[in-house]
Amino acid sequence: MISISGLTVTLGARQVLRGVDLQVPRGQWLAVIGPNGAGKSTLLKAVMGLVAQHGEITLDGRPGRALRPKERARLVAYAPQSPALPPDMSVFDYALLGRTPYISYFGRESRGDREVTAGVLERLDLDAFAGRRLGELSGGERQRVVLARALTQQAPVLLLDEPTTALDLGHQQQVLELVDRLRLADGLTVVSTLHDLTVAGQYADTLLLLAGGLAAATGRPAEVLTEALVGKHFDAQVKIEPGPGGRPVVHLVRGAA
Repeated sequence: MISISGLTVTLGARQVLRGVDLQVPRGQWLAVIGPNGAGKSTLLKAVMGLVAQHGEITLDGRPGRALRPKERARLVAYAPQSPALPPDMSVFDYALLGRTPYISYFGRESRGDREVTAGVLERLDLDAFAGRRLGELSGGERQRVVLARALTQQAPVLLLDEPTTALDLGHQQQVLELVDRLRLADGLTVVSTLHDLTVAGQYADTLLLLAGGLAAATGRPAEVLTEALVGKHFDAQVKIEPGPGGRPVVHLVRGAA
């Protein structure tokens, strides 16, 4: 579903990504991990065509550069980490914006569009908030609304930039489990950036470790989340043990006092 070859992105005078190659098969979940400034969010923006880039990105067999905005939006939905939310817009109307790629320029949303939106809000435990204004929501509630808009888009590829930021533990699990269920039921391809290495290892099929704009490692969670790789690229002392299903659990090791 997603093929990336030689992706290089320069922002200002800084080369943020350098020669990244990547393949994400249909229905797989790829988690992009790495230290701050490694280029994780930039990778997602490049797939969305939001930053100037060199290299090739192919979506569902189609060159990304050849896609018109509405065509790309029907293939890829994107939930940014810190979007600008109109404070006076209702939760329902904001989530309904995800249906824009399916509405003609001079048309209006259909009953079906509204039903899709209502269904997504219910799945994300947001139906009681449908009439509330975005400016009245907590950080965690806003994060779920951003995800709701992306899911309402019903694109086969879902890009999530730190989808659990500002969520409490229970809602983190709810969001991740929902994304995983949708992926399995609908064949979604998911690419997410995740700060929590253990969470990335528990949910993703494949991990991409970015460091200094380069792909430092890619593979199954147990192949990427090793004490050597994490220690080197995160400058951290860790102990990694097998958890549920043999997936790696990362523990910080307290330094000497």
